[in-house]
Amino acid sequence: MKPAQNRSALLPGLLLAGAILIGMTVAPTASSAADIAEQQRLVDKATLTLKAFAADPGLKAALREWAPETRALFIVPQFIRGAFVFGGAGGSGLLLVRDEKTGNWGDPVFYTIGSASFGLQVGGDVSEIVLLVRTTKGLEEFYRSDFKLGANAGMAIGPVGEGASVHGLAADMIAYARKQGAFAGIAINGAFVAVANEANEAYYGRPVRPTDIAIKQSAYNPQSLDLRNTATTMLK
Repeated sequence: MKPAQNRSALLPGLLLAGAILIGMTVAPTASSAADIAEQQRLVDKATLTLKAFAADPGLKAALREWAPETRALFIVPQFIRGAFVFGGAGGSGLLLVRDEKTGNWGDPVFYTIGSASFGLQVGGDVSEIVLLVRTTKGLEEFYRSDFKLGANAGMAIGPVGEGASVHGLAADMIAYARKQGAFAGIAINGAFVAVANEANEAYYGRPVRPTDIAIKQSAYNPQSLDLRNTATTMLK
């Protein structure tokens, strides 16, 4: 194959990876009802994801064991991966933090998540991801403007299935992923997570930081009630 033909063959993969990565870093302007509706759709999708995880017989026992020590949940309803030689993956997610004193779940904080990979690969898929944040160290990562999963706080893939035990797992975060309705391991170590400031501003009507929502609880949107109730049911 001639050099020009080589470049032509690589072009679709480069365009796909570039489009995914650009989509992860460019957030919509938070100034209209459409922006608020977009964030509410993410909240609704996250609610459905939690309900699907909670209803799975292979995960119920593990969730009961994790429940007392789970400090927060990071939910990514759609983690999209696409690749043709060069790969990219990304999505939008939200964080729910549980109040240590009351045990109640707070309102969601919005984030973007994405990664890039290189090497011989073809194909794409969509997964649902839930991270159980177990430690202060893991939770504090989300209070930064951005961070890399697995770089400072340890992360492990959670066990599923009948008889699965969580004993011996000491990671700061435990990751679960579903693809086409079945639980499967997914490599998200090294993915970058960044606060979606514009999304948070759109949902709460003013500029807010993650700590304003999760710690100070100075931002509130009643449309997140179903999501917060679902988290309570999932980890009770």
